[in-house]
Amino acid sequence: MKVLVCDKPGELLYTTRPIPQPEKGYTLLKIKRIGICGTDLHAFEGSQPYFNYPRVLGHELAAEVVSSAEGEFKPGDLVTLIPYVNCQTCFACRLGKTNCCTGIQVLGVHADGGMAEYMQVPTRLVLAADGLSPDELALVEPLAIGAHGVRRAAVVKGEYVLVIGAGPIGLGTMEFAKIAGGKVIALDINPQRLVFCKEKLKVDHIINALTEDVTARLYEITGGDMPAVIIDATGSQKAINNAFHYMTHGARFILIGLQKGEISFSHPEFHKREATLMSSRNATREDFDQVISAIKNKLIEPANYITHRVKFDNVAHNFSSWLDPDNGVIKAMVEVD
Repeated sequence: MKVLVCDKPGELLYTTRPIPQPEKGYTLLKIKRIGICGTDLHAFEGSQPYFNYPRVLGHELAAEVVSSAEGEFKPGDLVTLIPYVNCQTCFACRLGKTNCCTGIQVLGVHADGGMAEYMQVPTRLVLAADGLSPDELALVEPLAIGAHGVRRAAVVKGEYVLVIGAGPIGLGTMEFAKIAGGKVIALDINPQRLVFCKEKLKVDHIINALTEDVTARLYEITGGDMPAVIIDATGSQKAINNAFHYMTHGARFILIGLQKGEISFSHPEFHKREATLMSSRNATREDFDQVISAIKNKLIEPANYITHRVKFDNVAHNFSSWLDPDNGVIKAMVEVD
């Protein structure tokens, strides 16, 4: 089978490997779609934490079942998967927090992913399509990241929710914050992304951090209260540190985005607000199920996200272009079939 390997930062190489042999407890998949994620792009440019090379990227997947030892799935079934291989025995796993297992192996990050023609994965992580198309299935995982962050935030109907970052993860976060009843404010520095938020996602308010006074606009939008929930989906140290100034008293600040440096904020200002700071890592089965249900019930239109398409054979040639904001990429979708 053909496989695309990120050999080192800035270098993608096609190679061949044997098709995996069926194993007990595993399902062999023929890959149909691969969504390109920020994690993939950061790995390519060498800025992704928790990463080592060489690595086969790809964890936003739609696939067709080739074989499954347990009989839960039959050949030809369309599926997606939870790409977080957890140990099932650590404290986090015993709590049901499989998304932050102490020994987690995220496919495409800690272990080889799905940028290949075939892939074998634990059957317990395979999810039935339930009527979704390959494009929709490949978008379930990134949308689940946002769904998990919103669930962590425990958004209450009518609350102002500031989502910082209008990339694919931030956009999905906005969708689920709206579904939860939040009044969403999108903050970004890319005017095209902000127009997308307003026109495609029907976000309540947009703010351009480069051209507007963010604090003043938030004060105006919220009637002086400031946001009750802030969710960072940028992974930008500057954006994260600045956001501590935007919280109302009693606010919750959730970090979906990840950066390598240190967070810095005024303890007295944070303390007097009795604010809550939490991280949101990956997603759980519950989040995946919520996303699949939301797509089935037309609460989310995944087709809005796909701006670029490319055949598997052309990924290496096109990959670096997706790092350029001027190309307007929201979600690049790789077609393997």
